[in-house]
Amino acid sequence: MRKKIKNKKSKQTIIVYLLLRFLVIVCMVAQSMNGNWENVLLCVLTLILFTMPTLISEKFNIELPSTLEIIVYLFIFASEILGEIQNFYGLIREWDSILHTINGFICAAIGFSLVDLLNSNKYVEVNLSPIFVCIVSICFSMTIGILWEFAEFSIDKYLAKDMQKDRIVTKISSVTLNKEGKNIPVVIDNINKTVIYSDNNQETVIKSGYLELGLIDTIKDLFVNFIGAIVFSIIGYLYIKNKEEYRLAEKFILSPKKHNNEV
Repeated sequence: MRKKIKNKKSKQTIIVYLLLRFLVIVCMVAQSMNGNWENVLLCVLTLILFTMPTLISEKFNIELPSTLEIIVYLFIFASEILGEIQNFYGLIREWDSILHTINGFICAAIGFSLVDLLNSNKYVEVNLSPIFVCIVSICFSMTIGILWEFAEFSIDKYLAKDMQKDRIVTKISSVTLNKEGKNIPVVIDNINKTVIYSDNNQETVIKSGYLELGLIDTIKDLFVNFIGAIVFSIIGYLYIKNKEEYRLAEKFILSPKKHNNEV
């Protein structure tokens, strides 16, 4: 008697995967014809990321719910192809916030799943409370969110990108501007123009205020990530308390792969 692992994807998952993969390939061809090789590499990265759910599922013998897997594919496509190449980050002001909220939700679901798997493992004697499981899922999600902000900062610093989006502000407060060197911030309000001089005698004028270099974007991203994590944690809490009535969480929770006995 030997066991065979079931590894069937739903028809909807296969359709979404193939459709998005086709669109990425079309985009990659178009970008290569235009000579945008950086975008071509981004398309290649997207195709690689599309394989990750299946690889993770096979490597760790984990069953990914169809709903979660489809959301992951759509998330990758929305962030890399629509966001970066099609400039949705610039065209739709809240596009970045929407994706970070979804990321918080997904990561909380994954964190919840890991603890729930441990909680229900017959070989490990643990019985964690629903509140504790939810707190761990939130912490897991926020950790991923923070690591992503670290990555954005590093890419901006060393590759001269702008993933931590700048914005124009009209008020700043800084102790650096204190001429007496005291730890008392100097407040400058109603800024209407900033002039930047570079070594090559180039002058850049920001007419509507002062250029804030990504701090607001970072905090906003972490906040909406937290909101997404909280939303799933509420769903997860209700699921643990009553698995028969609140089954919505099952669409996002990882589970061990089922086996079929085969003679």
